[in-house]
Amino acid sequence: MIFPMLHVASPTFYSQVRIRLRECDLIVVEGIRGKSVGVSALTLAYRFTPRRRRNGLQEQREELLLPEAVPVVNPDVTAAEAIADLKTLPRWTYLLLMVAAPVMGLVFALRGPRAFLDEDLVVEDLPSTLRAEMMADDPVGHAMIDRRDQRLLGEIHAERGDEPIRVAIVYGAGHVPAIVSGLRNRYGYRPREAEWLTVLIPT
Repeated sequence: MIFPMLHVASPTFYSQVRIRLRECDLIVVEGIRGKSVGVSALTLAYRFTPRRRRNGLQEQREELLLPEAVPVVNPDVTAAEAIADLKTLPRWTYLLLMVAAPVMGLVFALRGPRAFLDEDLVVEDLPSTLRAEMMADDPVGHAMIDRRDQRLLGEIHAERGDEPIRVAIVYGAGHVPAIVSGLRNRYGYRPREAEWLTVLIPT
């Protein structure tokens, strides 16, 4: 079961995901391990937003999302690995990213969800507009998620692929195209059903 997540959403969305996670045997969860100044700067982009109550949003937090009775594994990269990947970008791009993330967080907090989510929330298998195509080929996006996607796809199937268990993948929506195509191309998994959940209610 694949749960495309957002770092900031309606509290109702997280409670609905939690209910469904209780039915699973194993949860594979996203989350860069360890701390660094660079990672903290990037996460300011979404940590500012829930502090303004009128937005009606909540930051995704494991203690509110993950049921205690279900085992959890985290195959994500370390903070040092995440920053090392970002530093493969041109220096000016890296520095601009570190400055822009907190600024975007402030704009999001002040203007509410519509500041960025109207156009950038949709994740498609294939880009449907020129803007989406440019974002899909964004080197910053590749630096931030490519290594993390590879980590996610390998471990669980190799260790427990023969067991009749229900595995929940709780990862950001931007990772989902690589997850779906990787599970299909490597291991032959096919989508069987889907369910819509409301992530946020526009204000």
